[in-house]
Amino acid sequence: MKKIEAIIKPFKLDEVKDALHEIGLQGLTVVEAKGFGRQKGHTELYRGAEYVVDFLPKVKIEVICSDDLAERAVEAITAAARTGRIGDGKIFITDVQDVVRIRTGERGEDAV
Repeated sequence: MKKIEAIIKPFKLDEVKDALHEIGLQGLTVVEAKGFGRQKGHTELYRGAEYVVDFLPKVKIEVICSDDLAERAVEAITAAARTGRIGDGKIFITDVQDVVRIRTGERGEDAV
């Protein structure tokens, strides 16, 4: 099993969620986040004063899926989240050793 974490622009969340649903993924976790990458934030003017916005709003999506579905999930996220501009985000893929469903005690892919 794989854990896919994607950090994307907030306005792309619905498109990514729909793309993941289309390939058959049922569950996902969404966390609002703030951060910056290479763009290192930007400056804004407020009431005549210039200030630096270091942390930009982002959304972090977490999905657990089988190994054979992982590549399709990454492709779906990439296609749905891409704007072609800086700050589109990143995707992190890690191996998951085990999963336990708390309610039933099921383990492994049955718990996903």
